[in-house]
Amino acid sequence: LVDDLLELSRIEADEEAGRDDVPVHLVIAEAVDRVRPAAEQQGITIEVEEPPKRLTVAGDRRQLVSATYNLLENAVKYSDHGSSVHVRARTDGRWADVEVEDHGIGIPRRDLERVFERFYRVDRARSRETGGTGLGLAIVRHVASNHAGDVRVESTEGEGSTFTLRLPVGAGPVAVTAEAG
Repeated sequence: LVDDLLELSRIEADEEAGRDDVPVHLVIAEAVDRVRPAAEQQGITIEVEEPPKRLTVAGDRRQLVSATYNLLENAVKYSDHGSSVHVRARTDGRWADVEVEDHGIGIPRRDLERVFERFYRVDRARSRETGGTGLGLAIVRHVASNHAGDVRVESTEGEGSTFTLRLPVGAGPVAVTAEAG
């Protein structure tokens, strides 16, 4: 709880995130490396669709890794043992979308708008099993806001969720291909 509160405080205090061109594939790789031990402990496979190496977003690398890690951590936490979590990045040349998809418990429609609120937990009974503070998605929302982007969720209860972190692409050249989106 203390670590999450400190992270959220740092992100809120740094509303004008640094504007370096950050390679998306490195953000994803670092976040996956951080969440991999928890995934392995639960028998969950993380499948990464490698984004184009030239795809960058303008921002603060630490914040971007934190947001991606929080999305992955939730996906792992709410997935069934032995399932998989997919992470990929797509671009249209203007926006980069980092998507994290799970095949877990999903989110009831009535809760979709509230999941990004601080301390909000969809299922309080399950939250005792999974741990967590209810701050991870609030952190993601603040990072998105700090980077002039947003975060969205699509979910079907009992089938899984897809969270999309949408960020403006960096200043460098971006190859827009069918694989990139």
